[in-house]
Amino acid sequence: MKRRPSPILEHGVVATAGPMLVFSLYLLLAGHNQPGGGFAGGLVAGVTVVLAWAAGGPDTVRRIVPFRSSALLGLGLIVATLTGFASLMAGGAFLESGYLERTLPLFGEVKVVSALGFDLGVYLVVVGMSLGLVRALGDEAASDGAGS
Repeated sequence: MKRRPSPILEHGVVATAGPMLVFSLYLLLAGHNQPGGGFAGGLVAGVTVVLAWAAGGPDTVRRIVPFRSSALLGLGLIVATLTGFASLMAGGAFLESGYLERTLPLFGEVKVVSALGFDLGVYLVVVGMSLGLVRALGDEAASDGAGS
């Protein structure tokens, strides 16, 4: 007989998952100028994945996030490393931060900081690790018979 999680937990996760992911993206984008960044945003997104697993089990997580955690980890490492090498190619030091300012229609003046690329890489690594952990725990519980 399959164990059903608490309906309160299920509905709570459904109600809070969207705002938590939006907040994690806010932390990612605000992080290079304010507290937060890729690590803090990734942790919030990772907690969202863990809550989805607690509410619906490993099948729910597989349905929501259909790609492998190793893909997120690898992509995050590549993005962070390429960000560091981009500053080297521009004549600076490895991971030296630079910025680009442009005036865009509807947005006005926009400043893009190269640290955002590194933060994005860290974000992807943290979310990939959280996803891998949840999937490993789900697979282990299923093999032990605890998930039944």
